[in-house]
Amino acid sequence: MRFNKITVGTCLTLILALGLAVGSLHVSAFAQSAQTAETVSVAVGPQYDTTHVYVAPEDFDGFVASLIATFGGKTSQEGVFTVTPTPSSTRIQLVLTPVGTLSVFGFKTPIPYPFGLERTGYLVTNMDEAIRDAKATGADVLVSLFTDPLGQDAIIQWPGGVNTQLYWHTTSPSYTPLLAVPENRVYVSPDKIDVFVRSFLAFSHGTVVSDDARAPGVEIGRPAETYRRVKIESRFGKLTALVTDGHLPYPYGREMTGYEVANLAETITKAKAAGADVLVPPYKTDQRVAVVVRFPGGYIAEIHSITKK
Repeated sequence: MRFNKITVGTCLTLILALGLAVGSLHVSAFAQSAQTAETVSVAVGPQYDTTHVYVAPEDFDGFVASLIATFGGKTSQEGVFTVTPTPSSTRIQLVLTPVGTLSVFGFKTPIPYPFGLERTGYLVTNMDEAIRDAKATGADVLVSLFTDPLGQDAIIQWPGGVNTQLYWHTTSPSYTPLLAVPENRVYVSPDKIDVFVRSFLAFSHGTVVSDDARAPGVEIGRPAETYRRVKIESRFGKLTALVTDGHLPYPYGREMTGYEVANLAETITKAKAAGADVLVPPYKTDQRVAVVVRFPGGYIAEIHSITKK
């Protein structure tokens, strides 16, 4: 979500501030779909892909402070703006951590539909091309192109109901590359997973790096079972699609992003000291040890360390 209806001076200040901030058969079929797409990638880089987090205005400062205390990094200048094509007002700040970028919104007015339902914002090189390519792969346009003082925005929905905001800046931002690329965690039904993956691969020009039909169920709170998990990587970063029947114990399905850290125990200690709650204690799978935490303001995230590459 980008800034709308703000002064040129404020725009320039924000631009400067942001600029200074920081195999299986399925795999073969999906890879072929991506390779034969007659489009050019509109992605810029994973440091420009932001998790969208909506918190109450009174929780805004505590949430941002907790993120920085947990992961490190810095923030952009905070402001109060209209960031939708219809009237609204929100506090907004960009949080740039070494393990992922977040756009934080604290709406002072009711949130216009469907804002608040999108998981991420992807920076693209050309909005017209991005929307055209997304539609060609089967995505729906929920919010058509609108202009703000920094550029343009739209919200699309992939098959399976995953919402993503696309944005473009008139003046290209410059953020520091990430130390670890986070994973966008999406939950998709068995009936829609194949069409979702084909659509996203064709748009992102990504690659399926794994398609595990028997991933350990402990990853979704069902340790006695297995489930299907598809991992995709592209210039938009990492995406993990968790294929479930929706019978998920809390908080699974609520976490939008998985953050990779070098030392999980140390990160948990920092998070708890900064007011976060550990909802799911550390558990091990074949390649990682992970926890699920809830930050002040209600944002839920998976945090993990890789045990083997």
